[in-house]
Amino acid sequence: MTTLVRWEPFRELTSFQNEMSRFMNGLLEGPGRVTQSWVPALDVWETDSDVVYAFDLPGIPEEAIAIEVKDDVLSVTAEREKTEEASEDGYFRFERRFGSFARAVGLPKGIDQDSITARYENGVLEIRVPKPAEARPRTISLSKTIEGDGASS
Repeated sequence: MTTLVRWEPFRELTSFQNEMSRFMNGLLEGPGRVTQSWVPALDVWETDSDVVYAFDLPGIPEEAIAIEVKDDVLSVTAEREKTEEASEDGYFRFERRFGSFARAVGLPKGIDQDSITARYENGVLEIRVPKPAEARPRTISLSKTIEGDGASS
């Protein structure tokens, strides 16, 4: 028995983007994690009309977030400040990541950059990218040429 699986190109693209992003972020961090101190979690899904990118950015003020689209690449950069808190007993614990980050993901070809929207609410940056119009074949009709019947008057 054969099972047919519907091919969904945007889902394949999203999976590939996630793997490449993880790979590239690993290269940036290196063994000592000197160049980039943290990378926010990213969810990507699609609706009927959009591809949605959601970044977890808790504790980052909206004005510290930069979003850029160039050459079909969406880049998000921001910086989270380190907060110094000391207890009276002298105990310190720093588990939250801080510092700057940059994260880039590829966008589908043929998108309208002017239609991209973003909103930041409750520490989640949600960017909606309208899907490009599907390329449809154009039908070209042949024009009929009427030639004379060859009879002379």
